[in-house]
Amino acid sequence: MADQDLGIYGEQLVRNWLTQQGWEILYQRWHCRWGELDLIAQGYNTQGGKLSSPMLTFVEVKTRSRGNWDLDGLLSITPAKQRKLRSTARLFLTRHPHLAHLPCRLDVALVSCHCGKPKPGKAYLALSDGQRYLVLQDYLVNAIEGTG
Repeated sequence: MADQDLGIYGEQLVRNWLTQQGWEILYQRWHCRWGELDLIAQGYNTQGGKLSSPMLTFVEVKTRSRGNWDLDGLLSITPAKQRKLRSTARLFLTRHPHLAHLPCRLDVALVSCHCGKPKPGKAYLALSDGQRYLVLQDYLVNAIEGTG
């Protein structure tokens, strides 16, 4: 399976998980000349277990195969990548002014490929070969500061 296909499946896993968490996915792979946003979702910021204000989240999904060297993609979120994501998110808001009033955050989802079924409680997606699974390793809320 090509890395690009693996990335698309990783985004699908995170999309499904966010939907189960009560988020509405507005866009997947939104792009402009400056960059791409993997997922854009609208939902509620929760604080102390209570629903609070509606908000937008821009989600950067990093999907890695086995034996990766960059902590499941975390090390690939360099300062330059963070600047690019912030700029792309700001451009999205200028092109969608009806959403610009909402508080925003930039999250990072780390997905990895495993052989064998994952442990209970982990969000996962079975790949078509029936032997490998994509697992949501970690979801970092507001991992990149300064979105909006």
